[in-house]
Order: sequence, then C-alpha cells, then structure tokens
Amino acid sequence: MRIEVLGTGCAKCRKVEQIIRDTVSKTGIDAEVVHVSNLSEIVERGVMMTPAVIIDGVKKLEGKVPSEEQVRGWLAK
Repeated sequence: MRIEVLGTGCAKCRKVEQIIRDTVSKTGIDAEVVHVSNLSEIVERGVMMTPAVIIDGVKKLEGKVPSEEQVRGWLAK
C-alpha cells in the first residue's frame, strides 16, 4: 500500500502525516508513507486544498485533518 500526504509542510500537513504514520504503526499494516510537498505535483493531481491524502492512487481526503478512526477505515479496505 502506498499512502501519499500532499501538502507544502504546514502544521496541518505535518499533523496528517503523523496521524497516518502512527496509525500504520499501530495496525501493523505494510504501507509506504510518502510526503509530497512539490506544489506543481500537488496541483497536477487535482488537489486544490491541502492537506490531502491519496492511497494507492485514490484521493481519500482534501483540506482536512482526518481522525485516527477515519484513517483506520481507509487502511482496512
């Protein structure tokens, strides 16, 4: 599983990345977590508000900070 956190590095973006890394660690799921901060790449992917989360090419969230429960739901699928 590839999880991408898209954001320029603001506090919300860092928080999203931390929530995802913590949840992946707690669940033991094999996932690669990548932070994409290049603004051109973010826009090319159709993201207009950050932070955003993309899992295996599917956008799961844009412009919000997810709860750990929400992330667990994404990882369970």
